[in-house]
Amino acid sequence: MTKSSIAVALALAFIGQAFAQAPAWGQCGGEGFSGPTTCVSGWVCTYSNPFYSQCLQGTAPPSSSTSTPSTTPGSGTTTKPTTTTTASGGSATLAPGYSFIRAVEDPNFHQYLQSKTLNSPGPAVLGSPSTAAQFQITSAGQLVQNAAGTNLYAHVEDRANSTVVKLAVSWSTTPAASGTFMFSGDTVEWSIPTISRPQTNAWLVCPDAAGNRLLYINLGAYDYMTPAGCADETIHAYTGATATA
Repeated sequence: MTKSSIAVALALAFIGQAFAQAPAWGQCGGEGFSGPTTCVSGWVCTYSNPFYSQCLQGTAPPSSSTSTPSTTPGSGTTTKPTTTTTASGGSATLAPGYSFIRAVEDPNFHQYLQSKTLNSPGPAVLGSPSTAAQFQITSAGQLVQNAAGTNLYAHVEDRANSTVVKLAVSWSTTPAASGTFMFSGDTVEWSIPTISRPQTNAWLVCPDAAGNRLLYINLGAYDYMTPAGCADETIHAYTGATATA
């Protein structure tokens, strides 16, 4: 191969790489990511967390590809959130640095994390997109809800004994004393040194008598020996401008 043909081949390879686009649902950004940072037509590179951005349908919120959670590095605390505005579709417009969190499969497809009584301490549930809450995970592993301008912290109940297979999640005005929430890609996980779990991304949704979709940590393997009346779920960050069904 001549020097000129090698140069042409290298140039074509460079051009191909420059114009490459990430596929639908593909990764398009994040710390250490070296792949394409634009998406195929109709999909937008949307910020999820400092380590992961993903090609999602629709239009990303302003600065969503570059904004970061409003945490104080090393402190594990968040700044006091501002109140959110409401979009014409009914859900609140996503604030910079926050994410919606939702399930992505039946029977809870696109049901969104929130408080059972909106913006209040109490049980964590999955509910309507129109009432979806907004969240950060801090460097200290706290899952924090922006409850109309007030921080609420996710707490996981203590395990009473080794026979307990699910742990209820609730919201409190004080940070959790144990357990660590984290993002793995866009998936929400929880772990604690005192409990060995086969999958840290395994959750359960168990409706109560009134039909509220109560959220639990699944201590067993995903989709295996599911408690009666419950459904296995994984829950994921979503950073579209508004919560969608």
